[in-house]
Amino acid sequence: MENQTPITTLFLDIGGVLLTNGWDRKARKLAIETFQLDAVETEERHHLTFDTYEVGKLTLDEYLNRVVFYEDRSFTRQAFRDFMFARSAPYPDMIDMVKALKEKYKLKIAIVNNEGRELNTHRIHYFGISTFVDFFVSSCFVHYRKPDADIYRIALDIAQVAAAEVVYLEDRSMFVDVANGLGINGICHQAYDTTLAALEKFGLRL
Repeated sequence: MENQTPITTLFLDIGGVLLTNGWDRKARKLAIETFQLDAVETEERHHLTFDTYEVGKLTLDEYLNRVVFYEDRSFTRQAFRDFMFARSAPYPDMIDMVKALKEKYKLKIAIVNNEGRELNTHRIHYFGISTFVDFFVSSCFVHYRKPDADIYRIALDIAQVAAAEVVYLEDRSMFVDVANGLGINGICHQAYDTTLAALEKFGLRL
């Protein structure tokens, strides 16, 4: 049975939906190997610091001061930043899907994501996300991060739509559950084909 409320808006995560994750465990493992960092110390410092960076209370340089450059290194800060930024890659089929749905159904498109400011800005502009997204409710901008339900409430307020009018694509099931609890129609994205089929249940067909 299809959804009875017409969908007017898509909420999207970036990492895991439109792009690869920006600075996840896999990327950090590669950084530890590439730059010969202490794995235990780096991960501990990351976990103590990263949430603060994602909610916009630290700059990337301040994060790196705490996690990498708390002692002298044989490599430069710029080399490490470049390495971080280079970990991102697009999912072209998902980007094309969202563009096509926006065009066909005149949808509002909003990003609701957790990301630090510098990484977020780089990913948004380098991969052209700002060309089809109407507004960004990113943790670094609004100072709330998922799974805090307030980040979804802010997105609803900015979009000026009812929760039932929104479909939310997110790759983390807990975040989908939180959104569902507010009445948002969450889809846990795993693959292009399954997400496309799930969208059809809400009347969104390509």
